[in-house]
Amino acid sequence: MHISRATAGRRGRAAVVAAVVACSVTLTGPDFAAAGGAPTPDVPVPELDWQPCVAGSPFDCATAEVPLDHSNPTGRTIELAVVKREATDPGRRIGTLFFNPGGPGGPGTVQMAQNYEAFPHEVRERFDIVSWDPRGIGNNTAVNCFGSPEEAAAWEETKAAGFPVGAKERTAWTAAYEELARNCEKRDAELLRHVSTADTARDLDLLRRAVGDEQLTYRGNSYGTYLGATYANLFPGKVRAMVLDSDWNPSAWTNNGSADAARSTSFTRLGSDVSAAGVLDQFLTRCGSTTTAHCAFSAGSPEATRAKYDRLMERLRDRPIGPWTYARTVSAMVSGFYVVHPGWTEVARVLQELSQGREPQPSAFPPPPPVKNPNPYTGEEQSTAVLCGDSPNPRDPGV
Repeated sequence: MHISRATAGRRGRAAVVAAVVACSVTLTGPDFAAAGGAPTPDVPVPELDWQPCVAGSPFDCATAEVPLDHSNPTGRTIELAVVKREATDPGRRIGTLFFNPGGPGGPGTVQMAQNYEAFPHEVRERFDIVSWDPRGIGNNTAVNCFGSPEEAAAWEETKAAGFPVGAKERTAWTAAYEELARNCEKRDAELLRHVSTADTARDLDLLRRAVGDEQLTYRGNSYGTYLGATYANLFPGKVRAMVLDSDWNPSAWTNNGSADAARSTSFTRLGSDVSAAGVLDQFLTRCGSTTTAHCAFSAGSPEATRAKYDRLMERLRDRPIGPWTYARTVSAMVSGFYVVHPGWTEVARVLQELSQGREPQPSAFPPPPPVKNPNPYTGEEQSTAVLCGDSPNPRDPGV
């Protein structure tokens, strides 16, 4: 199963530093140890009025209304955008396969449609495939801390691309996320307190009931593995089958259930830094073991390709090429590494153009999927709100 470029890009951002600042300033989640504790009151099952997402689309869309707070089902409600592709062999249909593409922050309504053809033929025949934008994300009642796209873009300009390098950039970075946290609390502090993975798992159970399945059939990638594990622990008798691809360690993500902020951040506890370094090493080894016809950045051997990479990184620290700073280049590489093709192929192309002193040209992206809104707002405050609701992070931005 491919992970779409949209998901990879989101996870490739410097969310660790962002989370340290944003979580420590204002974003406060539930009691982590009790997140899956006492049973919640009975919540009405949402009605899904399926309609073609757009005229002629093979995908159907619906909106699910769910409680903001599952322990208070008669209080405020929020909306979840849902998408479905019906089983291609209805006579042999087994049920519904729910899919989460990863993140946190992956808009399932977009990425399921992007990745639909990657599901095995036999799965597409026998299951309706359904995905949704998790609460706070994308086409939902979403976390959005800005009044307009222009305001969001202006905020982005106040900080370095990728991650901060040097004291000046670190100071600006911290100030930017302090501002983001204040904006988020002003706009909808109540929503921020109810976007944890435990909340989303309870939404998933309502969606399972809404499609009429007695038990859940589920596939989750990356962050979706943590969502699947959370569901299985909250509703152990309701799991039919799960595929969890690229597992996260739940104990590491949640700081072993402790509300005490550790001296490391969520993704560091997962070992994302070590994993990214290992993938970079594999990329340079494999690229250098072939020709430029198969890897544009190859220098003829793994050793020569590593040396070429080191020279490029040193040069970019002193002399960026257009907007391509050292930090932006590293961040783009981490994003691209999530998928071997076209991800690694694209990383090689970008590095080669930079090594020749040229600003890389944008890639040609495939047409948007046939869904209502293929380009929802997915600002990084959405994923940050989820991880702040799931686990503590250090209060000191310097960590």
